[in-house]
Amino acid sequence: MVHCHKTETRVCLFAPRRDACNEGRVTAKKQILIIEDEPHIVLGLTDALEFEGFSVVSANKGKDGVVLAKLHKPDAILLDLMLPDTNGFKVCEELRRWDAFVPILMLTARSQEVDKIRGLDAGADDYVTKPFSVGELIARIRAIFRRAARPNETTPETFSIGQTTVNLTTHTLTRGGKTSQLSFYEVELFRLLNERIGQPVSREEILQKIWGIDGNPSNRTVDNFIVKLRKKVEKSPDKPEHILTVYGYGYKLAP
Repeated sequence: MVHCHKTETRVCLFAPRRDACNEGRVTAKKQILIIEDEPHIVLGLTDALEFEGFSVVSANKGKDGVVLAKLHKPDAILLDLMLPDTNGFKVCEELRRWDAFVPILMLTARSQEVDKIRGLDAGADDYVTKPFSVGELIARIRAIFRRAARPNETTPETFSIGQTTVNLTTHTLTRGGKTSQLSFYEVELFRLLNERIGQPVSREEILQKIWGIDGNPSNRTVDNFIVKLRKKVEKSPDKPEHILTVYGYGYKLAP
């Protein structure tokens, strides 16, 4: 069953548009779609997000989640990896075919790096491993909206890395005549590294500026995104020439 949670506690089923659920409000709230089958997690996230000023819709199945996404056009999506009718990877791929830009944060109980990288390859912008801190999750969501609020550029913001052209305005990357879509965090990571081209940027600074969280030695978020970017940019990802590791510190971009 699909619900639209509201601060007034009234339930509305399949409201025609997001602004219909927020009718009468002067400023539309940012809306978060939760696709998660564990009721206590949905309840806890809904309470926390609504307390922070967001509106929330939720679905406990992947198929229903896709329907709600197309119906409400949420500002961000929290997607569980393990769902009763399908897995989160397939749902993420379907959501990405529908909308290349909406931020998708994957919730996973799997701690293996291969699962996290697979989620990123499926189109997720980020992942949070269960059990997770609600405060950290909200910080990541706020960081997404804060960076996405940057004024639109009147001319395309592009730069080149070797034989690759990155367009930060259209969220695309072109290499060898082939253009592929970039996720929100990929764009922001490219942007930060390009702003400091040739200079090392620490993992801690990347996490704080892009994800809005403090760094710690066990957090592999940045490293997994670097792996993904190298696959798109480098001729030999295992022998990078452009996205370089500064051992014990972070990364730097070499044109």
